[in-house]
Amino acid sequence: MKAFTYERAKSAQDAAVLASRTPGAKFIAGGTNLLDLMKLQIETPQHLIDVNGTGLDKIEPTPDGGLRIGAMVRNTDLAADARVRKDYGVLSRALLAGASGQLRNKATTAGNLLQRTRCPYFYDTTQACNKRAPGSGCAAIGGFSKGLAIVGGSTSCIATHPSDMAVAMRVLDATVETVTWSGSTRSIPIADFHRLPGTTPQTDTTLAAGEVITAVTLPKPIGGTHIYRKVRDRASYAFALVSVAAVIEAGRGRLAIGGVAHKPWRVESAEARLPEGAKATAAALLAGAKPTTDNAYKVALVERTIASVIEESRA
Repeated sequence: MKAFTYERAKSAQDAAVLASRTPGAKFIAGGTNLLDLMKLQIETPQHLIDVNGTGLDKIEPTPDGGLRIGAMVRNTDLAADARVRKDYGVLSRALLAGASGQLRNKATTAGNLLQRTRCPYFYDTTQACNKRAPGSGCAAIGGFSKGLAIVGGSTSCIATHPSDMAVAMRVLDATVETVTWSGSTRSIPIADFHRLPGTTPQTDTTLAAGEVITAVTLPKPIGGTHIYRKVRDRASYAFALVSVAAVIEAGRGRLAIGGVAHKPWRVESAEARLPEGAKATAAALLAGAKPTTDNAYKVALVERTIASVIEESRA
């Protein structure tokens, strides 16, 4: 780990102001991903801005019947919140499927959205990776790609987004709230928050430099049966090979898929195929998929996981 300087922000806007004074500074909250990246010298910030004292650790009702989740709410607290468990069960289940208890105690809502890919070539600094070192190439393309993307990739990157929480928030149509150093705010639909790689895979989100996440807002409850099904190499602790976040009612509903793309993957038009069953729905969701020999199994796994979710919704 390389030497760095450190300071604490008193508010979200204060954090943005501090970042504007030090280009290349990084925000740190739980540090469950950033510190690993710093130890491997994949991230080498010269300055860290601690956002733990910004007071963004509350879960509050919104005037229209939804919930506003502060950026610093810990994953453990969010999963256990009675309102989340009652009305947004898919989110609680996704959080509990992610990481270990110790990590959930430290990980935050904003940090979870911002965690970086677990592509093995991203973490191996001896390998080419356009996400880690833009313009260096992509060793994953033509390399070992068992866990990597089958849809939405590009000739520059086939990495996947690792978050379970983000997949559930995508199916719930969450909105990400931000603030900048000038005090201006934005509300970004989560559908637009994470990017596909294109020719700039080093940029994971649509956040501007120094823009700070303040909260994630969930719309009012939509009812239905909430299910999160995660398929992974081992049950104890692993990232998803494929995951399905679903809210289903009377055979109709919403689906978002994890582990298959550079962002949580949802195709709203495919959801109209749910009454036709898993095969038709998966075919519509994965239209245009370009799997490799290593990860072609994901196409069948998505269909079978959707079938399992549909069956569970009938129970």
